[in-house]
Amino acid sequence: MADQQLSAPARVPSGIRHVNHDHRRGYVKIGNHLAQHRRLSLAAIGLATHIQSLPTGSKVTIKDLAERFPEGEVRIAAALRELERYGYLARFQERLPTGRVVTCTVSYNNPPAMAEATREPRMPPQRPEPKPAPQPDPDPEPEPECEPECDPAPPAPVSEPVAPEAESEARELLARLRLRDPRLLLSERDTVRLAPAAAEWLERGLTPSAVTATLTRSLPTAPIHSPAALLAHRLRELLPPRLPDPRSPHPAGPDRTVHPLRTCDGCERAFRSPTPGHCHSCAPPPTPRTAAAA
Repeated sequence: MADQQLSAPARVPSGIRHVNHDHRRGYVKIGNHLAQHRRLSLAAIGLATHIQSLPTGSKVTIKDLAERFPEGEVRIAAALRELERYGYLARFQERLPTGRVVTCTVSYNNPPAMAEATREPRMPPQRPEPKPAPQPDPDPEPEPECEPECDPAPPAPVSEPVAPEAESEARELLARLRLRDPRLLLSERDTVRLAPAAAEWLERGLTPSAVTATLTRSLPTAPIHSPAALLAHRLRELLPPRLPDPRSPHPAGPDRTVHPLRTCDGCERAFRSPTPGHCHSCAPPPTPRTAAAA
């Protein structure tokens, strides 16, 4: 009887094997666009994961991160610059009402989705409207006869409607508010609707940075469900007054009366007076009777 041949053991698959369990609490969602980024370094991917897991208001300066992790300040600074280059982080300076300048940091968990949302929507092709049925033309009215001296006025040139420069600048200002706070992300429709109100601020002499600072100052810590309504309220209620035009003419004062020159009867000096007589030096002191008459 032949010996029984035992089958070869199954080959163990190579590569990573996952043992996953659902997280109940204390977790953060990270997209594959960050975890599997082709150009970010491992330090930048890990730093972005740590920053996105922090609550709002946490300090993420280079010194604070260097105290938290064993990497030095040079390596952490390089990782922060990588995240800024690929849109996962934004840092800017802002002046507080007290005059102190602080550095604000904004973390973006999904830059590809935000870039897709900011693209201009393509307008669907418009269908041609049906032409109405032709109606008989009314009898033309007789034109009034014109004298030979008068020439008909030339037709006024038709200009295409162009958006004002201030309104275009206001649209760009409103669209860039999400760089200050991601909760202020506006749609294209809301940007066009709020642009006239923001343009009125610019027409009153305010710079775009001043308008941005006013609209983003002291925002609520709770989630903002309607950023368009919040900005519309601030644009309406915080509108500054107009400054007087320095080039406007001031009201002219009354004309000055210039009296003719007289010769003093006492010292023969010249002085100006409506009537001849003595100058102020030679005039006799007023008596009680003349003072009462005056």
